[in-house]
Amino acid sequence: MIANEAELKALMLASLNGDAAAHRSLLNQLSGRLRAYYRGKLSRLGRGATEAEDLVQEALIAIHTRRHTYDPSEPLTPWVHAIARYKLIDHLRQTRASMADAPIDEADEVLAQDDHIGVESAYDIHRLLNQLPEKMRRAIQAVKLDGLSVGETATRYGVTESAVKVSVHRGLKALAASIAREKKA
Repeated sequence: MIANEAELKALMLASLNGDAAAHRSLLNQLSGRLRAYYRGKLSRLGRGATEAEDLVQEALIAIHTRRHTYDPSEPLTPWVHAIARYKLIDHLRQTRASMADAPIDEADEVLAQDDHIGVESAYDIHRLLNQLPEKMRRAIQAVKLDGLSVGETATRYGVTESAVKVSVHRGLKALAASIAREKKA
């Protein structure tokens, strides 16, 4: 079974509330995705599965020991991706791999294979979202990140479905423009 953002986040929240079984399940779910991420990155550098396994363990330990730093109001997958990416960078620095050969800034995500919310770029989506007006930010958060329907979002915020659709459309357009500006800089 492939867990999506909502399922992984639910496991993390239960874990933060002391549910040991949920914590084990979360780490099990993440281990496979981390393994695929590290094997893919390291194979491009001619590195082996042993290094990938070491990195999986380091990332899982970091997720476990730093879980108190996770903000429950945010999606889980970008937080996990940041940890995985920094572990990879640290490993490559320690092993003196050429950073020019490391494709760590590509749009690959640790959980891209099952992440239905579209967290596919290396950009920090929450930093970008914070640049938007609150109405657009809430609509995108609810519909695109939290997985609510347009109707559910409209009911939650006391607006029309059309207003939600417009806010999502305009917000995504603004995000795309912001990303394009950052790429030029």
